[in-house]
Amino acid sequence: MANSLLPPEERNLTPAQVEALDKRRDLGHTLLVIACQFTAIATVLLLWVGQDLTYSPGWAHPMAYYFALAICIVLGCGVTGLILRRGTPRLD
Repeated sequence: MANSLLPPEERNLTPAQVEALDKRRDLGHTLLVIACQFTAIATVLLLWVGQDLTYSPGWAHPMAYYFALAICIVLGCGVTGLILRRGTPRLD
């Protein structure tokens, strides 16, 4: 009998398809970990962004640029990781 906890599209997969599915979900988990790590980095950068924007002359705002880059990485890796991790998690 098929496992009723699995979504219908995953109930009749071949072993090769199951392996590809696990690799996809592992990559998604890795991207979510990267997003969480960059969230911590962005939080620390946020401490300096206000001072950088206030006291740096002209367009010289390196902390603001680093913060914007960190936010882009968080959003990109986080959304991609969530998309790749969709479905029922594997039970170890």
